[in-house]
Amino acid sequence: MTAPTLPAPDATTPDGPGTHGDTDRVAVPRLRHEARAVHALVHRDLLRLASQPVHTALMLVQPVLYLFILGGGLAALIPDATLGVGYQTYLFPGVLMMTVQTPTIMVGIRLITDRQSGYLRELLMAPVSRPTLLLGCCAGGTIVSTAQGAVLLTLVGTIGLPYDPLLLTLLLAGMILTSFTLTALALALAVALSRPEVFNMLLGLVMMPLVLLSGGFFPLKNLPGWAHVVAAVNPLAYGVDLLRRCIALRVPGGAADTGVQWSHWHPPLLLEAGLLLACGTVALLWAAHLFSRPE
Repeated sequence: MTAPTLPAPDATTPDGPGTHGDTDRVAVPRLRHEARAVHALVHRDLLRLASQPVHTALMLVQPVLYLFILGGGLAALIPDATLGVGYQTYLFPGVLMMTVQTPTIMVGIRLITDRQSGYLRELLMAPVSRPTLLLGCCAGGTIVSTAQGAVLLTLVGTIGLPYDPLLLTLLLAGMILTSFTLTALALALAVALSRPEVFNMLLGLVMMPLVLLSGGFFPLKNLPGWAHVVAAVNPLAYGVDLLRRCIALRVPGGAADTGVQWSHWHPPLLLEAGLLLACGTVALLWAAHLFSRPE
C-alpha cells in the first residue's frame, strides 16, 4: 500500500512583513495544508480497510459469535423479566462495544510500529504540525471503527429490535463518540510508550477486566461495591451504557437502570455523553502534548 501524499509547502510568500493582509494570506494556506494532512491520513486508513476484506470480516466474527451463541444460549436461562428485555437485546450494546474496540486499539499499535519502521519519521517531515498528524490518526481510527460497528447494525432485527431510523441513528452517534474516546486513549497510551511489547502486555492486563466491568455482559448493579468504583472510571462502561440507553429511548423497558451508578444515582444520558467526549478530548490533547516534544 502506498503511503499517503501529504501536502507540500505552499510557495506563496507574503509581500511584506508585519501586515494584517499578509497574516491572512499565510494563515489560509496553512489551514489548508493541515486539513489536507488529516484527509490524507484518513484516506490511508480507509484504503487499508478496503484492501483487507478478509481481515475485516474476521474481526467481525467474534462479536457475531458472542451475540448469537453466547446470547442465544444464555437467553434460554435468563428470563426477560430480570433485565427488562431479552438477553440478546441486552447483550447487543456490549457486542457493539467489542466491535469498535478492536480497531481503536490497532490505531495505537500502528503508531508504535510506524515509529519503529521509520514511516512516522517520514510523516514528521511534512510541513504540518505534529498534533495535526495525531488528529488525522484519531479521525481515521474513529471512522474505521465506526464503519465496522455499523455493519452489525444490520443485525438489529434478528435480536428483536426494530429497524427504526432514529434508533439506528442514535446507535451510530453513540458508536462515533465511543470510538473517538477509545481511539484517543489508545493514541495517548501509544505516544507514552515506545515498544509494542509493552503496549500489548499492558492492554492484555487491563482490557479484559475493563470489558467485564463494562456492563456489556451482565448488570453492574449486581457487582460488589469495589466493582462499582472501577466501573465509575471505566470509559467502556459509559460507552455500553450510552448505547443501551439509546435503545431504551426507542424500546420500552430497555434496561436503562443497569449501567453506571454514582452512589445509587444513574447519571443522565447527556452527562454520560459529555463525560465520554471530555475524556477523549483530554486524552487527545495530552497525546498531542507528548507527541509535540522533540525526540
